[in-house]
Amino acid sequence: MTKAITTAWPRPPAALTASRLGEPPNGARVTVAGLVILRQRPGTAKGVIFITLEDESGVVNVIVWRKLYEAFRRAVIAGRLLRVTGRIQRENNVTHLIAERVDDISPMLDSLLVPQDS
Repeated sequence: MTKAITTAWPRPPAALTASRLGEPPNGARVTVAGLVILRQRPGTAKGVIFITLEDESGVVNVIVWRKLYEAFRRAVIAGRLLRVTGRIQRENNVTHLIAERVDDISPMLDSLLVPQDS
């Protein structure tokens, strides 16, 4: 007899793909990973940074509050490939990830060019 799985989406540290962000309930804690395609720090946003990540299935909108930015500044500013853990926020059919942790995993980009052993 197999044990029933209570949730169908990966739990951190596994990364959820952008295409599956509609599955977890609002407020769920998830981890995503992707290439940084956009960073915005509007002057009117009171220190909030908006990051758009892209993976093989789509894009993820990430919100980084000022206090968190101070803790993960180097990754937020310089990272090309990020892993972000945070809470799902849905409002008006728009999904964002409110960042709680930001890791720069850019060195993993080099491993994409190395052939896999078969």
